[in-house]
Amino acid sequence: MYLPTHFNEIDPSEITTLLERNPLGCLVAQTEQGLCANHIPMLRAPSGALIGHIARANDLHALLAPKAEVMVIFKGEESYISPNLYPSKQDHHRHVPTWNYQVAHLYGRISFQHDTHRKRAVVGQLTKVHEARVNGAARWKMSDAPDDYIGQMLDAIVAFEIEVTRVIAKSKISQNREPRDFEAVKQHMQQTSRDMLAQRMERLPR
Repeated sequence: MYLPTHFNEIDPSEITTLLERNPLGCLVAQTEQGLCANHIPMLRAPSGALIGHIARANDLHALLAPKAEVMVIFKGEESYISPNLYPSKQDHHRHVPTWNYQVAHLYGRISFQHDTHRKRAVVGQLTKVHEARVNGAARWKMSDAPDDYIGQMLDAIVAFEIEVTRVIAKSKISQNREPRDFEAVKQHMQQTSRDMLAQRMERLPR
């Protein structure tokens, strides 16, 4: 990823926030059939590893050797930035359009797990986090469904864990603009409900 120094996101808490708010990762792997990409919700475990599951019918678990290297892309909020947003445009008109966004690339080695106990644990962790976020105290639980049905669903998936070895993150949020232009972009993010970009800009030391 092209990463100018001023866009390099090195704050671990900001990277964690990005992953938690945008849990649908794009898992990219090199296989004998070529590059393969799958879009999969994942969680970062306390150990730092990424966990999730794929359908058993998905050939990925058969195509990759144990501990194969993969990359996962987590994409945050993004927005087109028009030169018209910059107050300084009226002074010199030396601006062109650009795009603001947040993204993280996590590299690591993947292991697939076929045992029912591990699959149940992964599904349980994913469900607990996302149901609590969406439904709060009224959240759906695995125990709400019949045991035999849950068993059938678990038989149809394969769990995985990615041991993360490297993290590269980018927050391109107009850091390279003069203060009045930066503030104008931030206000536009707030007005257009780009809340995550606006909040990250608010937290940026200036």
